[in-house]
Amino acid sequence: MHELFDAPRPLVLDVGCGKGRFLAMRASRDPDRNYLGIERQLVRVRKVARKIQRLELHNARVIRVEASYAVEFMIPPHCVSELFVFFPDPWPKARHHKRRTFRPEFLNTLDRILLPGGSLHVATDHEEYFQVVRDLFEEDDRFEPCTIVAPADDERTEFELIFSAKGDPVHRCSYARCSRK
Repeated sequence: MHELFDAPRPLVLDVGCGKGRFLAMRASRDPDRNYLGIERQLVRVRKVARKIQRLELHNARVIRVEASYAVEFMIPPHCVSELFVFFPDPWPKARHHKRRTFRPEFLNTLDRILLPGGSLHVATDHEEYFQVVRDLFEEDDRFEPCTIVAPADDERTEFELIFSAKGDPVHRCSYARCSRK
């Protein structure tokens, strides 16, 4: 994965990076880490790529691929220091729950790709899905709660800006992969 970047640095993933607002601002403030945005929609990938180029961010890249495929098959073991998943599709209908990002299989993948002590940060406006995410992590002793990360105002995603403008609450949680003894 480090071959995507011009220098080896700790890797941060932005899964479902959307239009890249968070990715670009965070990468511009944190040149000591590499940022990889993962996005499925081509129009969004193009916007993010233009933003990265315009800001001359040598530590940021974006790839167009389904997020679940990318994290399961493209990310090497124990190389991610931090992972952000902001406003994942909640797939609210019961018959669609199998499409949700947060399922037990995803926690297995997180355990494989996160460095010991590496962290995951989640934000959603969907309260039921938020509870599902929290329950999954609370029942898995490979992860422990850690300091919740909230983006700076200029890092907030388009979805967060929309939900906040409507007065909808944003639910956040953060978990770290436990260090192995």
